[in-house]
Amino acid sequence: QVRLVESGGGLVQAGGSLRLSCAASGRTFSSYGMGWFRQAPGKEREFVAAISWRGSRTLYADSVKGRFTISRDNAKNTMYLQMNSLKPEDTAVYYCAATPGTVGVVTTLYNNWGQGTQVTVSS
Repeated sequence: QVRLVESGGGLVQAGGSLRLSCAASGRTFSSYGMGWFRQAPGKEREFVAAISWRGSRTLYADSVKGRFTISRDNAKNTMYLQMNSLKPEDTAVYYCAATPGTVGVVTTLYNNWGQGTQVTVSS
């Protein structure tokens, strides 16, 4: 299975920006749909954004639409999440995920997960 490693998390003030990266290895990256999920303390893991294996279609949660942008570079085996206008409620551990099938908003669609990267947004 594909191995996923997230990076780019950190501490940022409200209104600031961060760019998360997800590096993939072990299998053909271009054959996988990719997604970002996040989980805050005491809450369920929730969908953030997803991108098809060709990169032609994207999905966003309503809470991040217009602020976050998902992209991928198959030549570099890397997926990105550009996060702008960050809010305190964006604070969570962000997880990269991959699926050999069609991307969607449900966690069970994805069978490969990274270990997560912490994003903290202060007021």
